[in-house]
Amino acid sequence: MTKTTTVALVDDHALIRNGLAGLINTFDGYNVLFQASNGQEFIDMLKSTMLPNLVLMDINMPKKDGYETTLWLKNNYPDVKVLALSMYDNESAIIRMLKCGARGYILKDAEPGDLKRALDDIMNKGFFYSDLVTGHLIHTMQKMDESAEIRTTFNLSDREVEFLKLICTELTYKEIADKMFVSPRTIDGYRDALCDRLNVKTRVGLVIYAIKNNIVTLSTKTE
Repeated sequence: MTKTTTVALVDDHALIRNGLAGLINTFDGYNVLFQASNGQEFIDMLKSTMLPNLVLMDINMPKKDGYETTLWLKNNYPDVKVLALSMYDNESAIIRMLKCGARGYILKDAEPGDLKRALDDIMNKGFFYSDLVTGHLIHTMQKMDESAEIRTTFNLSDREVEFLKLICTELTYKEIADKMFVSPRTIDGYRDALCDRLNVKTRVGLVIYAIKNNIVTLSTKTE
């Protein structure tokens, strides 16, 4: 007999929650255990019900948002897997949710089949990757979590550290060049060299490296 995966839905929009619950309950092997309208309500409900296997977590909510609640789960119930659910596809939101412990990230306008694949991948593989979040980047985060040795693997120069700190902001590459008093071509050189050395392909990958190695610390508080 196939084990049923229990799911909790955390979203402050009742129509979205109810629609998702109805959809997920049609998926073979999945059952919605309960719903909550915000992170604090979700945490309170855990005191009187069994733990879900997986949580579909909205980001922007009152009282406790998705960042705070996902981080709380990571610290208190690390075996409960989180799939971030959002209307936003920007790098900052993705990075912050992964930093807080989410195993994947999906948009609210995704097709039902994509949601099913996301749930399956998280339960079977431990993560879900899409065009928004590549499996390589998630694996990079997990490997950096597992091995403190990575912190000392690369001897970064002061200028490279400064560059990594700046790309974790919303500055464009041209604005970073101006701030570092170098040419845009020099900044391109820093980026390409670091991507090659750290074995990442995108700015998101460089930011994740900076986060995991404590070069920067991103706040989990809602903007």
